[in-house]
Amino acid sequence: MSPRVSNVRPQPDKVLVDIADYVVKTPVKSAEAYSTARLCLMDTLGCGLEALAYPACTKLMGPIVPGTLVPNGAKVPGTQFQLDPVQAAFNIGTMIRWLDFNDTWLAAEWGHPSDNLGGILATADWLSRQAIACGKAPLLMRDVLTGMIKAHEIQGVIALENSFNRVGLDHVVLVKVASTAVVANMLGCSHDEIVNALSLAWVDGQSLRTYRHAPNTGSRKSWAAGDATSRAVRLALIAKKGEMGYPSVLTAKTWGFYDVLFRGARFKFRRPYGSYVMENVLFKISFPAEFHAQTAVECAIALHPQVKDRLQDIARITIRTHESAIRIIDKKGPLSNPADRDHCIQYMVAVPLIYGRLTAEDYEDRIAADPRIDALRDKMQCVEDKGFSRDYLDPEKRSIANAITVKFRDGKKTGEVVVEYPIGHRRRRKAGIPLLEKKFAINLARRFPAKQQQAILEVCGDQRRLEAMPVSEFVDLFVI
Repeated sequence: MSPRVSNVRPQPDKVLVDIADYVVKTPVKSAEAYSTARLCLMDTLGCGLEALAYPACTKLMGPIVPGTLVPNGAKVPGTQFQLDPVQAAFNIGTMIRWLDFNDTWLAAEWGHPSDNLGGILATADWLSRQAIACGKAPLLMRDVLTGMIKAHEIQGVIALENSFNRVGLDHVVLVKVASTAVVANMLGCSHDEIVNALSLAWVDGQSLRTYRHAPNTGSRKSWAAGDATSRAVRLALIAKKGEMGYPSVLTAKTWGFYDVLFRGARFKFRRPYGSYVMENVLFKISFPAEFHAQTAVECAIALHPQVKDRLQDIARITIRTHESAIRIIDKKGPLSNPADRDHCIQYMVAVPLIYGRLTAEDYEDRIAADPRIDALRDKMQCVEDKGFSRDYLDPEKRSIANAITVKFRDGKKTGEVVVEYPIGHRRRRKAGIPLLEKKFAINLARRFPAKQQQAILEVCGDQRRLEAMPVSEFVDLFVI
């Protein structure tokens, strides 16, 4: 006969309380975090604007029921949609993630903390428009930047020591958790209500990584974060209404998250919550490529002049890389869609070796039909470098190194090209910022006339002016 389980309701799990304490009680004092959050906001919205050129993305956007009107709803940048905050969060989250071109965090678990902007911006805009309609003060863009910093921190600090991919779960679980905490705080939830909301996020069904891996890689990976951040808004709204929580959602024996989905292990933490993640976040500036391959693409572009006229003479291409890249993007065999191709290191190396570039368009069928791409892929071998793997996890380095050597049939070979830190890394931030600003300007030009582009650039280029602007006024700058 099994022992009787006590029905005394336990105290909330410490993980939940620590997150709630952070969002409610911990001020952000880092000027660097706020300046980086401004850059992150620009880059993230720019990525979303670029994605609006792709029908595969835009077909998923808009209200659930066509023609639905939401007075004082949240507006979706680059569109004419004005939606409830849950659906607006899905729209914004989907467009900013679609091309895999926004920021990245690499640790035991990787992910894209700017995915949380979907829920944060939609909620802040909706609350601001509601407040103005009632004659009250709107939220300011500093509130959005603060929310971004805290969502980055929650997602990134949990990811430092805890690998969800190793148990088959997708990293968007952390988007849902981080967005839930920050949005609940924006909504004015009490500390206890935030704990309840977080418990609802953890007890929720969690996404499998099926859609990121062969043989099932597909486009859900491009809207999974939109789904997660919108679900967070929904759960926060439910908690705001007083819905109960589940205090031992993580630790409950047999039925809790740890036993059901984390193989009985408990989360480990390397550092307290602060502003570390935003300060150290990785920007994807030059290439819309899965981040473990960013430096490999740089290597391939450097090699392009040496190999472009000798592609038929190549015998072997060796990619010296780190363990995470081998586990996630070392992929053989046919690639059936853009989502498959942008998570294949061989494809992401072959294209720049041939063309000297890698753009979002290069994942589409027209370019993928070039037979030279698969011919080069077949000649590639990924080899783990233990030093690269150690430096990837070293908190003082956090490198994402790759090295490429091309050997020809006559026995000659190129010198090995090594890149340890991509252009978006904190160690290369000074060189990266002008390129990030240029990328943002290019993306604005895809969607808006010159006068509107200039107005956006002027606001986003001025930290103090941006922080003081009402959220609704900022979002209105992006309406077409």
